[in-house]
Amino acid sequence: MSVFERYLTLWVFLCIAAGIVLGNLAPGLIGAMAALEYASVNLVVAVLIWAMVYPMMVAVDLGALKDVGKRPKGLIITLTVNWLIKPFTMAALGVLFFNYVFADLIDPADAGQYIAGLILLGAAPCTAMVFVWSQLTKGDPNYTLVQVSLNDVIMVFAFAPIVALLLGLTDLTVPWETLVLSVVLYIVLPLIAGAWTRARLIRAGGVAAVTAFTARIKPASVVGLLLTVILLFGFQGHVITENPFLIVLLATPILIQSYGIFAIAYGWAWAWRVPHNVAAPCALIGTSNFFELAVAVAIGLFGLNSGAALVTVVGVLVEVPVMLSLVWFANRTRARFAAREALTAP
Repeated sequence: MSVFERYLTLWVFLCIAAGIVLGNLAPGLIGAMAALEYASVNLVVAVLIWAMVYPMMVAVDLGALKDVGKRPKGLIITLTVNWLIKPFTMAALGVLFFNYVFADLIDPADAGQYIAGLILLGAAPCTAMVFVWSQLTKGDPNYTLVQVSLNDVIMVFAFAPIVALLLGLTDLTVPWETLVLSVVLYIVLPLIAGAWTRARLIRAGGVAAVTAFTARIKPASVVGLLLTVILLFGFQGHVITENPFLIVLLATPILIQSYGIFAIAYGWAWAWRVPHNVAAPCALIGTSNFFELAVAVAIGLFGLNSGAALVTVVGVLVEVPVMLSLVWFANRTRARFAAREALTAP
């Protein structure tokens, strides 16, 4: 990894600080960018999210889906955790903390918004950063690619219905038009564009051409991430400086969910004797969030200054340090997987 990638946590925190400062010192500029929207979609955020998502979609090999039947245990864990456990436990934690545990510490009128933000995070399993976490844990890159490819296909069809179901259960009105538009804009179209680009590159120069292309445009993805962080924290800068304790409250269920989901997936993989190079990525996929999508949908559904958008921004805040701590744990426990495989090998 380059020095820039290695210290990504530092750059994220610096961008968070820059966004907060910008939001407080230049509210007019932030307000002008917030006003640039069409059909409840902020155009600036949309461009930056495309910059982040498109390079990752080019790397997704939809042809790899033909291999889903090989070594199915890791896929079963990933899909079960991502779609049958994570969204519902996140919604449950939101209701528990914001309707009960923190009820006396927050404005009751904002509780529904905070729960909605958690639901959006929980229903959007990671797509892009999984490749980074897999690399850091020496995961099987081909298997990770299959997991991500299948996850993306499922997300196209499952994200909107799951979000609508859970928002309905928490008595929030679901603006279906905006929700479907967000799925099309941030999942379907980037996936189509990525597949089209990948097909052209394969015809021109094979897999090497794809690798070279993604390497060239990768900086745009990282810059898009950092500019998005600045912008989002600029939008919410006044809230953060006026009530920093609120950020701690919002981060609490996210942290519990992150470490809890990892424990479920990683423990299941251990019990099922899944090799470490598959177990670590499949646990990290469920733990990490596709926060780009969650942020975009939160802004589209509830507005830039909403409580839901703030929760997704807090998700960005805790994402990198939490995931790096779990990468450390996975690497520290790799030897146990290897020792057990050696004992059970024929």
